[in-house]
Amino acid sequence: MRFINKLLFVSVTGAMLLTSCNRNNPDPIEPEKAKEENDFVWRGLNSWYYWQEKVPELADSFKNSAQYVSTINSKTPDALFYSLLYQYRTIDRNSWIISDIDKQLANSNGVSKSNGMDFTIYSKVPNGDTKVGIVNYVVPNSPAYNAGIKRGDVITRVNGAVLNNFNYGQLLSDSFSVTFAQSASGDASSGVITTTGEKAAITLTAVDNLVEHAVAAQQVFNEGNKKIGYLVYNAFQNNDSELVTAFGNLKGQGITDLILDLRYNGGGFVDTAVSLGGLITGQFSNAPFVIMDFNKKHQDENETKYLGSAAGSLNLNKIYVLTSGGTASASELTIDCLRRYISVITIGEETYGKFVGSNTIYDSPTMYSSAGRNLSHNWALQPITFAYYNKDRVAPQVGSKGGLLPNYTIQPAQYAGQLKEFGDRSDVALDSAIKLVTGQLQPSAASAMASTRSRGAYSLASGADSFVASKRTMTPFGTDVYAKPKNR
Repeated sequence: MRFINKLLFVSVTGAMLLTSCNRNNPDPIEPEKAKEENDFVWRGLNSWYYWQEKVPELADSFKNSAQYVSTINSKTPDALFYSLLYQYRTIDRNSWIISDIDKQLANSNGVSKSNGMDFTIYSKVPNGDTKVGIVNYVVPNSPAYNAGIKRGDVITRVNGAVLNNFNYGQLLSDSFSVTFAQSASGDASSGVITTTGEKAAITLTAVDNLVEHAVAAQQVFNEGNKKIGYLVYNAFQNNDSELVTAFGNLKGQGITDLILDLRYNGGGFVDTAVSLGGLITGQFSNAPFVIMDFNKKHQDENETKYLGSAAGSLNLNKIYVLTSGGTASASELTIDCLRRYISVITIGEETYGKFVGSNTIYDSPTMYSSAGRNLSHNWALQPITFAYYNKDRVAPQVGSKGGLLPNYTIQPAQYAGQLKEFGDRSDVALDSAIKLVTGQLQPSAASAMASTRSRGAYSLASGADSFVASKRTMTPFGTDVYAKPKNR
């Protein structure tokens, strides 16, 4: 009996000990893992972001810290991305992220979901709350074109409400109603835009796969002994075939001068900008045009791109360029880099002010190619990855907003009620450019200050300012300069 009791005691005690041990040593908890898409966002910025060294959370050591996973998992991919940018909206106002890489690729080739109406937003009274939108152009056979909207029409309302600081972004919606003024006029001295009456509202709905041609218009003006070519170029698309064809046509007509309209061109591919430089000149073949600097991790990507020469090269020593507040990125690159070789006379407004560029970053083994990308998500990054300079690395002279100042100023109010189809001399900027070519007007030296800002930085202009935004500056795709990594 004693033996049995002892055995029972040992068994019970052992069971108690086992129970106690199990309570004190529960099954180990699996450590939290980084979300794939968030880990990709961090890795992409850590590797390629131009200002990576200036962001503590992008330091290499942060990846191995205890707080890495909890930090990157605490946000959505887009919120994480913007939280890791260097002084977002002050220094870096141009990096962006999208959840649909197919959309990004389509946009780079001029294919997008759109209603076909391009516009610029201005204050009715400089720096005032009430806005108007002036239609820059309408894509042929688009919903806007079919609705009868024309270049120069003035937008007064969106979705029934007077256009203002808080609702003009609704003009980017897939579907909205828009109201136009019966007539409009502007005062150049005060900058005030006046509208009279309103037309019936029109509903616009975007369509998929709308193709917009980069070369929107071309024309030749015969003025005395001058044959003046006029070319409207709206995007530095990946394929420069339209540009090459247009220059061939202009050269075939024997033009002596060229007016290049970049007012609605927010940028695009560096290689296409280099091609444009070679088509305008041609006499500087194999000369350095633009220098691109990447961060310390990708110094092997640093590159100088050289001017070429093509059958359609014009061999010009002077060019006239129309600019606006929406002239950005690769457009500014073209102006700044050409000025190291030929005279570039600008007519219009101060440009946007963007002297940095980007690469598309994929969640793939190389990160710069979509081949082998992670198919569990569709995120892609478009961070600033490089700064660009002209061949002499001389900073351009810029205005108070950080953009290139015009040699001959056109106030935005002067466009109100005056814009007709491309090539019509009622366009005050075009008319002024023609008069500058023929000597009826003289350009002034742009009053500017030498730039000492960090690449990408800008400041708000003081005093009167009517320009608010263009359709391109309102969209992530609109003001980029893209570069293809050379080491593929």
